[in-house]
Amino acid sequence: MLKLLLVEGNTAEGRRHHAEAGGAIAHELYAETLRGIRKELDFEVAFPADGGATLPGAAEMKAFDGIVWTGSALNIYKGGPAVERQIRFARECFHAGVPQFGSCWGLQVAVAASGGEVILNPKGREIGIARKIVQTAQGRTHPLYHKKPIVFDALAVHKDTVARLPRGAEVLAANDNSEFQAAAFFFDNGPFWGVQYHPEYSFAEVGACMSRYAANLVEEVLFETEAEVKATAREFASFDKGATRTTRWRYGLDASVLNVAERRRELHNWLGFINEKQLVRS
Repeated sequence: MLKLLLVEGNTAEGRRHHAEAGGAIAHELYAETLRGIRKELDFEVAFPADGGATLPGAAEMKAFDGIVWTGSALNIYKGGPAVERQIRFARECFHAGVPQFGSCWGLQVAVAASGGEVILNPKGREIGIARKIVQTAQGRTHPLYHKKPIVFDALAVHKDTVARLPRGAEVLAANDNSEFQAAAFFFDNGPFWGVQYHPEYSFAEVGACMSRYAANLVEEVLFETEAEVKATAREFASFDKGATRTTRWRYGLDASVLNVAERRRELHNWLGFINEKQLVRS
């Protein structure tokens, strides 16, 4: 059985706000998603964003086969104690040498901890579906994208982006919104794979994010009214039960987002990667 440490990226207040908008708690959603891929998993959860949280030290981390970082409503460039605590904890995770995976915030905090840079994306927010993500030459041979289409769409919610990767990092995928949609690198003692999008998300979770940020989406001229945002959020949530031919055409939905196994391919591949490492150790 693989033992994983789930690192919750949100503060207690952030978790409460998201739940009030109908969203899932990030680490709980990740646990459910990963168990849908592989049932034989054991989880512990760390809350480095929360002041006073008890966190595992380097020796305790070595008992884990992998570490998974969730998304977060925080912003690296705004700083603050909740951000700084997570950057410090990420460095401790790298020092422990345990393989890590992160989506969205998870990629960003790992990049910041290892010498890269994260900024507010000058191209604007990417929410709903990240379109036409293309694997780079390095991505086409990397195990993250084993059996993944070279060009694909993905569920996404972010307004920040990586501006500069750590030294030696490989860019694995990009699209028009971000040249760093996926990356892999080794820092200190440990490997990291990360994506800017959310392979762990459902359509309902994207809809909850739309509802939570409704006023922002109108202000950013992505929607005309908050009522329009909420109607779209409800329609998105319905796609988890299937999409009609009309809605597939209207939203440009294809198998890369509608097929759950395809949407989670990266997580499946990472679990296979750490399972092989476990077998080597044993």
